[in-house]
Amino acid sequence: LWWARSLAARLPRTPLVAARSGPVGPCGSRAYAPPGERKRFYQNVSISQGERGFEINLDHRKLKTPQAKLFTVPSEALAIAVATEWDSQKDTIKFYTMHLTTLCNTALDNPTQRNKTQLIRAAVKFLETDTVCYRVEEPPALAELQKNEWDPLVSWAEQRYNVTIGSSTSILGPNIPASTKDTFISHLASYNMWALQGIEFVITQLKSLILSMGLIDRHITVEEAVLLSRLEEEYQIRRWGNVEWAHDYDLCELRARTAAGTLFVHLCSESSTVKHKLLQD
Repeated sequence: LWWARSLAARLPRTPLVAARSGPVGPCGSRAYAPPGERKRFYQNVSISQGERGFEINLDHRKLKTPQAKLFTVPSEALAIAVATEWDSQKDTIKFYTMHLTTLCNTALDNPTQRNKTQLIRAAVKFLETDTVCYRVEEPPALAELQKNEWDPLVSWAEQRYNVTIGSSTSILGPNIPASTKDTFISHLASYNMWALQGIEFVITQLKSLILSMGLIDRHITVEEAVLLSRLEEEYQIRRWGNVEWAHDYDLCELRARTAAGTLFVHLCSESSTVKHKLLQD
């Protein structure tokens, strides 16, 4: 969090007052659709602490969600990160680049009205179609690449969570034991609702619960997670060549979304952990 704290000095903490971010969202029908670009209408961005948490101020107006709720986040570090997104916009506000703002809007408005149990089960359901569990038999070079790159991660997850996962070349995918799903359900239940929104966002980007948990547990980096999720695509690029700018753009976009989602989870989990420890003391 060093970078977030270092930005605090640049952000004034004067209490200002009601701007609205617009309906942006992380994953299709499960959140908001990105609006068009909008001309920047504010000069200064600041944060202030209110009764329910930390607020974002655009000049003399408080930021609000698409459902007109006061935009309030649980930690100062997250508020600084969101404020940085707004402050980094130039003449035009590009809502589709503001992933942290999107995730906060989704957590605050909960547009699909899902509870914690539903969020957890949606995340665990990705195990049935997890990217790293689906293997090919042909061509042999790709099969070998998948084995060399994905097997160590699957082994790590099996040891880390004491579960059986495996892999399969069948179109039906591997047969994931019910006990494995129960273990992941129990593990994810330790996260709060905000963090779970971020976890689902990361899983949606990587198409893999295993990659996402390896990333959130700091076992792999964002760059590694993204490359592992795109293993077959990268193999085809090396074999047939790159489409000018298109693949690079997709790669950068995926890295940005995955990094934002991971940061969101860590900042939300950090807040929850600190609060829990303070209550214990």
